[in-house]
Amino acid sequence: MIIGTPKEIAADEKRVAMTPDSALQLHKLGYECMIQSGAGANAGFPDSAYRAAGVKVAKTAAALWKSSDIITKVRPPEAKEVNFLTQDKLLISFFYPAQNTDHMALIAKNHANVIAMDMVPRISRAQKMDALSSMANIAGYRSVIEAGNNFGRFLQVKLPLLAKYPQQRF
Repeated sequence: MIIGTPKEIAADEKRVAMTPDSALQLHKLGYECMIQSGAGANAGFPDSAYRAAGVKVAKTAAALWKSSDIITKVRPPEAKEVNFLTQDKLLISFFYPAQNTDHMALIAKNHANVIAMDMVPRISRAQKMDALSSMANIAGYRSVIEAGNNFGRFLQVKLPLLAKYPQQRF
């Protein structure tokens, strides 16, 4: 079974659904991996890193979609990508099924399957699959760093609680 990851085509998207490290883990589980050439470049993973991890590199998106049994993406598929989802293919991605009803209907018509990562319940048992929390956590950290960078001077940290209650431990 081949797990493939195409290049994200959404504007300004720098993430990739498969890293060389995750490909190594998938190899240990018995899966073959394939990635579209250049898919990891914006995330800092050149094709050579994928090849070193034993990942096949497809030249085009069409070749990747045709060869792969399971497709992993970060963003929902664009209209032209939905047509690549044919019978017995599985897409694992953020999908937002309620907002993409036309795509869902076409995928159902083509007898393909989708696992929408945004629909995984946010409960303890499914915590390992909770991609929303990890992305929100990263975005929260990044927003503080970006705000500090744009502020233009050192941040003054005032601790009003310590001044008001010096004997208390917080």
